[in-house]
Parts: sequence; C-alpha cells; structure tokens
Amino acid sequence: MERRRLSLRTRLSFVLTGLLAGLLLGLAGLWLQGARTGIHEEVEAATRVSEQWLQVIARQSAASGINADQLLALLQPAGRIRANALEVLDAGGERLYLSPGPSYKQGRVVPGYFAQLVAPAFAARRIEFGALAVVIHPDPSRSIIDAWDDFCAMAGLALAFLAVLFIASRLALDRALKPLEKLLAALDRTGQGRFDIRLPAPAAPELARLARAYNGMADRLAQAVDENVRLESDQEVARCLQSRLEAERRSIARELHDELAQGITAVRALAGAIVQRSTDQPALQAPANSIIGVTGEMQDGVRNILKSLRSTAKNDQKISTTLRTFLESWEQRQPQINLTVALADPLSAIPETQAATLLRVTQEALTNILRHAAARHVSVSLRQIGVWLELTICDDGCGLDGAPSVQAGCGFGLSGMRERLADFGGSLTFQTPAGGGCQLCARLPVAHLSPCLEVET
Repeated sequence: MERRRLSLRTRLSFVLTGLLAGLLLGLAGLWLQGARTGIHEEVEAATRVSEQWLQVIARQSAASGINADQLLALLQPAGRIRANALEVLDAGGERLYLSPGPSYKQGRVVPGYFAQLVAPAFAARRIEFGALAVVIHPDPSRSIIDAWDDFCAMAGLALAFLAVLFIASRLALDRALKPLEKLLAALDRTGQGRFDIRLPAPAAPELARLARAYNGMADRLAQAVDENVRLESDQEVARCLQSRLEAERRSIARELHDELAQGITAVRALAGAIVQRSTDQPALQAPANSIIGVTGEMQDGVRNILKSLRSTAKNDQKISTTLRTFLESWEQRQPQINLTVALADPLSAIPETQAATLLRVTQEALTNILRHAAARHVSVSLRQIGVWLELTICDDGCGLDGAPSVQAGCGFGLSGMRERLADFGGSLTFQTPAGGGCQLCARLPVAHLSPCLEVET
C-alpha cells in the first residue's frame, strides 16, 4: 500500500517551524553557557566570602587557641552558609560537624544531563584551626534548580510559540493557496462539459495569471461549444473541443513555466545560498537542505505537469512522421527491447485531435509495457480496415497479470485512453495471444482517410 505523502502546505509549515526550532536550539545553547558561567560566579563569590570569614576567625583564635567545643559553638548558630556546606574535622580526620542541608527548594532534583551541562567544577577549601580543620564544600545545587526552572519555562514558551507558528503558517498557506482549490474544482467542472465557471483574480500575481488563463480558456471553450452546436454529430463537436483544449493546455503550460517554475528556482537558489553560508551552523543546514529537496520535488512535479499539458503532436507534422519519430526515440532509450514497427502511410488526412489521440495511446501502452510487462519484443502496427483505423501493440511479456497502471506514463492512463477513443466513436480492447504476452487494439472511425495506404515494415 502506497504511503500517503504530506501535502505541500504541511511540508512547508514543517520546514519553517524546523528553521525556527534550529534557531531556538542555538539560542538555548548560548543560554546554557551563560547559565553555567553565572552559577560559577555566584557560587565562587559566596565561597570566597565564607573562606574570608573563617580565615578572620582563625587568625583571631590563633593566639589564644580554640578547641572543638568553641569552634562548634561558633559555627552551629551560623548553620548553612549560602551555596556552601561546612564540615569540621579533628586531627585524625574524623567528622565532628556537618552543616544542615539547604532548605531552599528542599527535596528538588534536576535531571542528571542538565546538571552536567550547567554545573561548574569547584574545589573544596580547607581552613586550619590548630589541630582542627574546617572544610568548605561549594554546593551549586540550588542555583542549578533555579536554572532548570527557568529552562523549563522558556522551553514551554518556545514549544508553544513553535506550535502557534506551525498553525499560523499552515493557515496562511491554506489561505494563499485556496485559489488553487477553486481552479481545480473549476477544471473538474470544465472536464464535465460546464464552461460557465469564472474565477476571481487572487491577490497573488502568479495565481491571478492562472485564473485569467483559465477564464480565457473557459470563454473560448464556451464559444467553441456555441459554434459547434451546428455540427452534424457529437463526434465532430468532441473533435473541435479537443483541439481547443490542446491549445489551452499549451497556454497554461507556458504560464506555469514562466511564473511558477521561475519562483521555485528562485526559492531553491536562496536555500542553496543559506547552505553555503551556514557551514558553521548545522542547525540551519538541515532545514535548508530540506527546502532544496522539496523544491526539487516541486520542479519535477512541474516538469511532469508540463509534459502532460503540452501537445505531443505538432500541427505541421503528419501522424506517421510524429509516431515514427517517437518510436525511434523510444527504441534508442530502450535497447533491451526489440521493437518492430509497421505504419500505414500517408496519413495526412487524419484530423489533429485523432492523431494526438493515437500518439498518446501509443505512449501510454509502451510505458505500461516497460513498467509491468518485462517484455523482450514489442510490435506496433497501424492500418486501415474499411472505415476503421486500427492501432495494434503486442508484446511477449507477462500478459494481463502485470496489470497496466490506470494512471501511468504521461498521465493519460487506461481510463483516459478509453474515454478519448470513445469521444471519437472508437474503442480499446485487450487480448492475450496464444503465445502469451498482451495485445492492445485501439480502433478509430476515419471518415476522410485517403484510400492509398501502403504498409511499411
């Protein structure tokens, strides 16, 4: 089962949020460094004050001497000195006294990884009182807890801000690209034969040009319908509409190439510049590379759209020449497949829309053979049988078990082939020959085809 891909809007929202998240992570690193420095300065200052106080007491008691009871009587009322623990040792190193633990945020602990990030290293200080000694143990734990509380508060605000940014960018992109949904709905209704839909001009210049192009197409299609009501059959109406559609497809393709493709190229160039100028900032390079990847996919998508929009059969060429040129090019690209061609000629009397249909059927069939059939030999023949023009494509592959794609190749698909042929009163059938493989037969009625047809092998 094919995994559902994220929409372009969601991916762009993730990229923007990721860029800001990278910036916030960089700022968090700077903040942690500053917090570590601040804790060191605060605890070091408190330790120096405690050391100086004890040194003054030691000098004052040096002349008269001080015993353990006197020293404890002096230190116990002081209790715990800010950010320092006091320990009294006798001459043998036995502990006589240890100041009580901190009462500020008592019982609180921080994660070990955070403590390692911000806790500076301190050395114990030893003050001699004759045979006794007082050891000062710097304790930054309360300052680390304060830093942890500040970090949690800032992290919460940052996450909330990123969430708001993601939602806001998603909504902004939804609003900016909403005209595309209207264009798609209008194209769907146009495909159903309704040409009364007109699109308002969006604020974005690129989308406004697409809307104007669609409105112009709809105007011309509506005019074509009015003109073709006088034609004798529904098939003649379909052929004229198809001709207009091909012209409008080329017009929209030009608009896509001139506007959207240029904008994507500019975005990709800017992302490339960010990558080149942020070699010392890995947090920025990954999102910038993601933008390059996304715009590359967008460029590929635009190219595929342009290929499907542009008519493959030129007005000034006969179908036999166009089809033969395409088959020769296809054979060169697929040297592993032996291709046999038999085309009827001349075919200049075939209308352009029917010629384009035959070419698209051939393209789609060969694409399905290449993707699914694993064939080694393929034959393509075009001949006239009475009033019918018959295109036959055979291969020696895996047969109908390699189910051809409904939407493969140039985007025409099996359903598209059948619908296009049906518009001209034609048909599309599949058979499995006795020797295996698959045989496709496309038939079109040709009213004015020249009877002078020669088969070329």
